[in-house]
Amino acid sequence: MSVEPGASVALVNITERAAEKARALLEARELPNGALRVFVAGGGCSGYQYGMALARSSEEDDIVIEQFGVRILVDPESARYLEGAEIDYVDDIMKSGFSIYNPNAVKSCACGSSFQAADGSGQPRACC
Repeated sequence: MSVEPGASVALVNITERAAEKARALLEARELPNGALRVFVAGGGCSGYQYGMALARSSEEDDIVIEQFGVRILVDPESARYLEGAEIDYVDDIMKSGFSIYNPNAVKSCACGSSFQAADGSGQPRACC
């Protein structure tokens, strides 16, 4: 599935700051046609944890979103937990890195990379 650039509703949105950082990472890794893969995996201290990776290409069933010159890939299983999420890039004295605001999270851990979904699925594990 592919979403046209500038579409009014996107599964996942990325801020300009995060897109700029993603483009820089893709260029540094010599992946000019690559993409930012965003996914959800079981575990984390609240049940699910976010993951991101640089990808050379999309998989057949990926949802492909393009915003601010960056392609974002989301697998169908992760999509149900990421609908309406926003990817940002934070760079301050306490934290530096990508951050996800997820309106589907009913509970999050203090680490900010783990969440619990409304359906209660996912198996939590200790942060430390």
